[in-house]
Amino acid sequence: MDTEILLPSLLLMQGVIGGLDTLFNHEMIVRLPHRTESRTEIGIHVLREAIYGVLFLALGWRAWHGVYAAFICVLLVAAILIDVIDELVENRTRVLPQNERMLHFFLILNLGFITFVLVPTLLDWSSRATVLTRVNHGLLSWSLSAPALATIGWSLRDFFAWRRLRRASSNR
Repeated sequence: MDTEILLPSLLLMQGVIGGLDTLFNHEMIVRLPHRTESRTEIGIHVLREAIYGVLFLALGWRAWHGVYAAFICVLLVAAILIDVIDELVENRTRVLPQNERMLHFFLILNLGFITFVLVPTLLDWSSRATVLTRVNHGLLSWSLSAPALATIGWSLRDFFAWRRLRRASSNR
């Protein structure tokens, strides 16, 4: 499969699986934004959601040539590190439902695929003149815009939940 189709498809899959995990597990089953002891986890989610939202938009509509490729590289490394930290915090603070563990497995596996496809692309982009180039993956570009906006919006929502939980824990 062509990288022009594969990368946005993998990103879209990450958005869909991450959205399912957030809606079903974090919101409906565990109700993380309403549990004071989940404050740290919610704070981590704020960062991760913001990074994925930017990645979805950035890679859905642009090629990041030259030194701009470093920006995408930093976001990718940050997403990986934040996922590792999130797993450590979750496993230390709560028992995860089995379906959440399964979704996390697929998210990490898919992030590996994204990394496998994106690293050679970033190496190619970094060897070019520094410029942002408009790309159009057709329906995939538009399809990535929806989870990008939803993820950025959810990051803001979780930020306010994190602030509320921080205040609640300091009032104890």
